[in-house]
Amino acid sequence: MTRTGITAALTDLLLKRDLTVEEAADLHFAPEYRQRTDGEWADRASFIEHITHLRGVVESGRVEVHEELYDGSTYADRHTMYITKTDGSTVRMEVYLFGEFAADGRFSRIEETTLMLQGSDADRDLGSAR
Repeated sequence: MTRTGITAALTDLLLKRDLTVEEAADLHFAPEYRQRTDGEWADRASFIEHITHLRGVVESGRVEVHEELYDGSTYADRHTMYITKTDGSTVRMEVYLFGEFAADGRFSRIEETTLMLQGSDADRDLGSAR
């Protein structure tokens, strides 16, 4: 089984425009996927709505993983997302993430907390904006 990771998932979701949001989600997220970001739960449909919104706001970016741990079906990482928005402004968010894999190696659940390092007050909800 090949497992996904956060760098591949976020790159495909946000930055690879030759993939649709649905194609990118299918590569990395199981049908039963759900996510909690800063205390707010989203099912897979809401997550895809969130990513579709972000694709309209994000011009470019990159993921920097600081720590990453795989243990059976459990995943954890700390990463920083560097984003340049379509208006030219930049956002830098640190993310603390715990997740679980489905049997096929795709994420079935992620729970994360975000910390704004750089950006406007309006960007604070970027991790869950729709």
